[in-house]
Amino acid sequence: MLKRRYTYVVLRYVHDPIAAEFVNVGVVVFAAAAGGEPAILKAATRKTLGRVKDIFPDLDRDAFKQAMRTIEQQLKRLGEELAREGMIVSEGDAAMFAQRILPRDDTSLQWSTLGSGVSDDIEKAFDRLYTRHIARYDRNSVPRRSDEEIWKPVRQRLEQRNLLVDLEPKTIIGGDDKIEFQHAWKNGAWHVYEPLSLDLADADGIYRKVHRWLGQLTSVAPEATEPFHPHFIVGAPTDPELEPAYRRAIKILKKSPGDVTVFEESEVDLLVDRIENEVRAHGERAGSAD
Repeated sequence: MLKRRYTYVVLRYVHDPIAAEFVNVGVVVFAAAAGGEPAILKAATRKTLGRVKDIFPDLDRDAFKQAMRTIEQQLKRLGEELAREGMIVSEGDAAMFAQRILPRDDTSLQWSTLGSGVSDDIEKAFDRLYTRHIARYDRNSVPRRSDEEIWKPVRQRLEQRNLLVDLEPKTIIGGDDKIEFQHAWKNGAWHVYEPLSLDLADADGIYRKVHRWLGQLTSVAPEATEPFHPHFIVGAPTDPELEPAYRRAIKILKKSPGDVTVFEESEVDLLVDRIENEVRAHGERAGSAD
């Protein structure tokens, strides 16, 4: 079968241009007429927004879905026009046709740089690209290491130091929302500790997890019925390619409202030092009071 060259661009939703955080939401593929085969323009946008909404909780759901429908419909109409022209369309690339529908600008919807490939079946090539850049991120990102595995070194060091601190689950209520922390003790305010494994399969999963915590703290902290100090011990991804996403996720988590402290797992001794200092200071105050 005839192998044909094709080009493609990926449509990205950029929620925050300053942070450069984005999620892929569409693909456009173009193959010019060649070897007796007519030109093909294929396009599809994301049909669901669960992952997008998880990553960017303040996304305008209706506006986003309408934009996706409009862009896909216009690209499909353009593809039908090219199909009618048949063998005439022997030049151009995916970026050129994509920008007819959505010109490059500084809005939240942006095209990637142009990619290319060769295939004897453009339809299958298109399906592979859609799966690779979009559909696969609709699967749940399974942690390689669990939250409990991130907490294990903290527990071990507390035992090694003979720190008898009774850590218990604690639910903090604020307004109409609440957060449950797995490890907490009270010393005037609640000191709460949460292990957070970001050892996930993809960047979307990492962003989704920290945005969930950011959203919960934003909802609860301003109206919390009890003072609390959250401490996070964060586990890094084992995949080195996810390091940039991990670094951005740390910055996002540190933007949480309230007295939030973030420790990376390499800083576990610093976290245990802090717990030890707080526990011993509490014991000394209690002894003085007696």
